[in-house]
Amino acid sequence: MEAGAAAAATAIYPLHRCKTIHLVRHAQGVHNVEGDTDHSAYMKPDFFDARITPLGWNQVDLLREHVKESGLAEKIELVICSPLSRTMQTAVGVFGGESCSNGVSVPPLMVENAGRPAVSSLNCPPFLAVEACRERLGVHPCDKRRSITEYRALFPAIDFSLIESDEDVLWVPDVRETFESLAERGMKFIDWLWTREEREIAIVTHSGLLSHTLRMYSKECHPTVTQEVSKYFANCELRSLVLVDRSMLGSDGPSYNYYPGKMKIPAGLDLPSDDKKQPLQNQSG
Repeated sequence: MEAGAAAAATAIYPLHRCKTIHLVRHAQGVHNVEGDTDHSAYMKPDFFDARITPLGWNQVDLLREHVKESGLAEKIELVICSPLSRTMQTAVGVFGGESCSNGVSVPPLMVENAGRPAVSSLNCPPFLAVEACRERLGVHPCDKRRSITEYRALFPAIDFSLIESDEDVLWVPDVRETFESLAERGMKFIDWLWTREEREIAIVTHSGLLSHTLRMYSKECHPTVTQEVSKYFANCELRSLVLVDRSMLGSDGPSYNYYPGKMKIPAGLDLPSDDKKQPLQNQSG
């Protein structure tokens, strides 16, 4: 193999210019049961802010077990979720604490609802609701959210501080967001992640946003990688990816496992022994 070919096939980046994201599509929602076979069912008003089904809760329990057994639960520093019921239910069910106990004074991530016990906010990462990772906006009632006031009562320990409007001002009944706009919004959301200091982030969102956003990022990849990255997400599927800051969007600070070397020692070339007798211009790394 030629050196040039090897260099083109492999890229090296400093660790502090990378993040690991764990993408999760929400568990099965009540709208998915009919909508998967009859797309017109997504127009039903009854599916407003669709919640997850009993099967969806079973999917949540299985993914939670996987996350704990794999050790992933201990690595995640932040959980970001779309502010819709099905994504927040999935997020707290998978990444939240255990069932709440009597006498605990801290607010729960989720109060008891949908036949599920309250979920504790203890011993788990912080949860942050972000509008930018919502599903495709408009027309479909299942993609319209409730007021933040209602959500705060249901999910007391989720942080809604980044959401400016109490009511849903993004969803309109007669205009469906274009795929191009959806992908652009998703890419802006990914760029926004570089404003966060966390290095390992779980994101619970929707199939439309995931598919159209990841398709844009995978265009320059090998066909096998493109398929791995952009294939359709099943309900409650988890997929882990690495983000690389190629445009210097993030911090310029060194990573936590960087050590500068030669501190408090007089400066010098620090040359390998084989290079000490060679002129400086002939030295190579």
